[in-house]
Amino acid sequence: MRLNVRAFALACGLLWGVGLFLATWWIILFDGASSGSLFLGRLYRGYTVTPIGSLIGLVWALVDGFIGGALLAWLYNLLGGSRAAASKA
Repeated sequence: MRLNVRAFALACGLLWGVGLFLATWWIILFDGASSGSLFLGRLYRGYTVTPIGSLIGLVWALVDGFIGGALLAWLYNLLGGSRAAASKA
């Protein structure tokens, strides 16, 4: 079975982007906004636990998840294709 690389990448990007956005708002609701330095703030330039930072994190995470999902699906198809060819022989 082969994966559709674009569809898988889009699903991963949306999952990671929306997940980070919702997690940021969860923290804002219960702990309040803070502009302190976080680990993700070092990876995603401009990301903070603020309403604007959640939008910046959403964009970064969409791109990051899309690229990661595309690489994962491509690698899965690459390795799965060689395994299927070996089992037919």
